[in-house]
Amino acid sequence: QVQLVESGGGLVQAGGSVRLSCAASGRTFSRYAMAWFRQAPGKEREFVGEVVWLAGSTSYGDSVKGRFTISRDNAKNTVYLQMNSLKPEDTAVYYCAGRNLASPQYDFWGQGTQVTVSS
Repeated sequence: QVQLVESGGGLVQAGGSVRLSCAASGRTFSRYAMAWFRQAPGKEREFVGEVVWLAGSTSYGDSVKGRFTISRDNAKNTVYLQMNSLKPEDTAVYYCAGRNLASPQYDFWGQGTQVTVSS
């Protein structure tokens, strides 16, 4: 059974940085892409970015380009989201998700971790 467990959220001041982690277990992820999404109160879920596990290639949503970086550690089966130059509008619950590369559908989701950016 696949498990995704996020950690690293918390309260940070605007302009600061936070790194989120997503520990993945339950299968081999070499044919998967892992993504971060976020959802703020009253807003729809937003795509933050994705990393293709084997290739390491990344893509990002427009609102975070140049500020956020996704990476993965194959040995630890962990995906990271490094968030820099944080803004109050980055406040949200951040979710880790996984999909098979053969499908656009994200099949696995973590429980989420709260990031709050104070002004």
